[in-house]
Formats: sequence, C-alpha cells, structure tokens
Amino acid sequence: MTTININELMQSSGVQFGTSGVRGLVKDMTDQVCFTYVTAFLQYLAKQQQIQKGGNVGLAGDLRSSTPRIMNAVAAACVNMGYEPINYGFIPSPAIALYGIEHHMPTIMVTGSHIPDDRNGIKFNTAQGEILKSDEQGIRAQDITVDLTLFTDGDCLVRQDSLPSAINDAERHYIKRFTDFLPTNCLNNKSIGLYEHSSVSRDCFKSILEQLGASVTSLGRSDQFISVDTEAIRPEDVTLAKQWSQQYEFDCIISTDGDGDRPLMSDENGNWLRGDVAGMLCAQYLNVESVVTPVSSNSVVEKSHYFKHVIRTKIGSPYVIEAMQKEALSAEKTVAGYEANGGFLQQTAILMNNHGLSPLPTRDAVIVPIAIILLAQQQKLTISQLLTTLPQRYTFSDRIKDFPIESSAKVINKMVSNDKETNLQAIKSLLNCIGEPIALDVTDGVRITFATDDVVHIRPSGNAPELRCYTESDTAIKAEQLNQQCIEIINEWK
Repeated sequence: MTTININELMQSSGVQFGTSGVRGLVKDMTDQVCFTYVTAFLQYLAKQQQIQKGGNVGLAGDLRSSTPRIMNAVAAACVNMGYEPINYGFIPSPAIALYGIEHHMPTIMVTGSHIPDDRNGIKFNTAQGEILKSDEQGIRAQDITVDLTLFTDGDCLVRQDSLPSAINDAERHYIKRFTDFLPTNCLNNKSIGLYEHSSVSRDCFKSILEQLGASVTSLGRSDQFISVDTEAIRPEDVTLAKQWSQQYEFDCIISTDGDGDRPLMSDENGNWLRGDVAGMLCAQYLNVESVVTPVSSNSVVEKSHYFKHVIRTKIGSPYVIEAMQKEALSAEKTVAGYEANGGFLQQTAILMNNHGLSPLPTRDAVIVPIAIILLAQQQKLTISQLLTTLPQRYTFSDRIKDFPIESSAKVINKMVSNDKETNLQAIKSLLNCIGEPIALDVTDGVRITFATDDVVHIRPSGNAPELRCYTESDTAIKAEQLNQQCIEIINEWK
C-alpha cells in the first residue's frame, strides 16, 4: 500500500486538472494514475456525503482509441471503493451528465473533448452536475491509499474486466429530452448535413434530427479520431463545408466536437457560425431572460438588447455555472449561459408551447443548431439572413505560444497595476497605435474597449505558457487585422 497526494500526483504524472476534470497525454494516463484520480473524486464525494456506500456511479466515454482502457480503470476504482459502476457506453458528455442529474447519481465521462488522439481526459460530475472550482480544490486535497498489487510494473491493472457491458438508458433519455420538448415535425422540409467525423454524438444527433422530421445526410464519418475544435476550425473543415453546401444545397451543416458538448453549425452557404453568436441566438429562441457568458464572448449579446440581464464571468464553464446558480436564486426567471465555443448551459427549466426543457447546467451541443433553424424559420429567413439582423460584431482570436507565465503577469501588470485613470493612460501608451481606450474589464485578464468601439482582450492561458489575444470589431477583416497588430506589439513586451 502507498499513499498518494493528488496535488503531488498532478506534478509528477503530467496529468493535471483542466476544466471539470483532468487531462494529459495518453502515455501519462496510466491505469494507476486514472485509478488514483477517480478514487480521489469518490473519496471527496463520500466525505461530502454526496454518495452512499454501494451506490451507483455512471460511466461513459468518447470514441478515441484510449477511451476503453481508461473506462476500465475508472470502473476498477469504483469497484475498489465499494461502488457499482454502470456503463452507459459511448455517448455525449451532456447525455451522461443529464442522466446523472435526473437520477441523483455521480457520473464520470472519459474524454479529451477536442484535443488530439494522443491525449485524453476524465470529466467528473456530481449528482448536481459538473464539478466546480471548489470541488476541484477538494479533490486535489485528497490523500489516497493505493494497493500497488492491483497493478503490474507498467502501471497496468492486473484485472482487465472491471467495466460491465453497456446499456443505452442514458442515450435514450437524452434523445427524449429534445424530442419531447421541440414541436412535432418541426424540421420537416429541412435538408441538413451532419458532419459526423469521430464525434460520439453522431448517431444520437442524427436520431434526434430525423425524429423531428429533417432529411439528414451523413458526411465525413471516420473510424479514426479527428480533432475538431469549434473555436479553432481546421482549414480543411472550412473547405469541406463549402463543398458540401454546393453539392447538396443544405439548409445548414451541423457537427460537434469529439464529446458532443460544443456545437458547430454552418449557414446554407457552408460558412461556419461563431460559437458565441450561435449560443446567443439559441438563448433568443428559448426566450431566456438572464444570460451568463464569459468576458471573451462577442458583445453582440449586449448590443442586441434581447435579454433582461447579461452577466459576464471568467472563462471556463465552472465560472458560468456558478454565476447561473447565483442568478437563479435572485428571482424567478429563466437563466442560461453559453461559451465562445458554442456550448449551451441551462440552469432553469424552460417552458415553450406547453412543453418543458429540463435544466442541464453543463455544455450541450444539440439544442443550439436546432434552435437557430427554428428561429430563422419563425422569421422566414435563411440562416445567413438571420445573421444580418444582428448588430454586426466580429471576433478573432490568436495566441502567442511559449510565452512564459512570468512574462504574462508583467504584461497584465503594465496595464492594471494602478487606479483606473492611470491604467487607461498606461494602455494608451502601450497600445498607442490602436486608439483611445475608454473602458476596462479585468474579470479575466484585461479587456479594453476603445473609442472606436473596437475591443482588445488579453489574458494568460489557464493551462499553458501562452498569452491569448481576442479582438472584436465591426468587420471580420478589421477584427483579424487588429488581432495581428496587437500580437506584434505584445511580442515586443516579452
């Protein structure tokens, strides 16, 4: 037996906490490392009295090659702790989270989301939803006793049969959530391309679309894992979408990232929508009153005046969820949120046409494109025409790699180390070729609004030695040029 401190494991293994769980290179995610992290999660839940001895723990995974092995290690940890692992198969992250929430059961999703196949991760959900920052701190503080005889010298489990056979209850439940809420045959006469690649959502998403009456054409299905990032769309996917749109004359193309919690949607011309614009349109269709979104999201959400309240947070779904929870307590209202990646989070139930959409306070991809299709249909517009009804705001983002954390701190301190007026003068001096700064937001990094209504947002990456730069302007070309200009200036500050 040996005792392992989770904070120390993070440093020694290279597998560290990111958003809502841990991630790392597959070679570093040995059975022992995964087993230990899951044991820490379950031990934390037990100490918080959030799970009873002998209780069930729901498991699911994505389609990357390392997922089955890691799911087996997760199941072994559950058994070793005295809990019953239930395997819900290869289904989307929001599907397993939803099932856990509505069945009062913690769940674990093995996924690396959009990152390459040589990496993977483990997402942790309590019975209330994905773990928050306070939960992460609690898990990291655990000391775990591990029986090393369970593993070979290569840190592989001696027994490889801990994972039970899969059942499809959670996937059926997830599909039913949407088909019960949305109007019968609401997608009749819609021709939709479904870019399947290696998304774990591809089969259930197709089922939802077809049950709602759409004609669905499967595109680009792959047995090899493809890294699709909805915030950094690959050039080949930009080309494919336009080719498919010309070939098939779709109303739109729909896809998701690897674990199905971030949507990707095109208009009828094969132009991919920005995730934060898509999330806002979804909230508009659902008549959400209070919208929560990170500070990096497009300011079209305020300029549209569609919502009673807009709350800005730090970047990351745990911050969005915490703010949604707080907002929902203040009065009876519908509360939802979205991120720049397009993932939609719903804190309160939504009632439309005498049908309810149950809360799902974790990122979801399914509701977003369907809501946009229906919103455009209501207004008798194509999706590209719907976009022209919005205030014209465009965003662009880039990053400087190998930018030391210490250098990032110096960049930020140059701009926000004094009072507001002094800070504005410092920014004017540092970014004198950009324009006249008139407002600052230091929620996460430094977000600067200029007199031209252009926006520059600079923040250190939360999990890498990188400095990120987000820009916003009234044309796409200007947003990109502004970003390039800022990157050049910041590079001189290293």
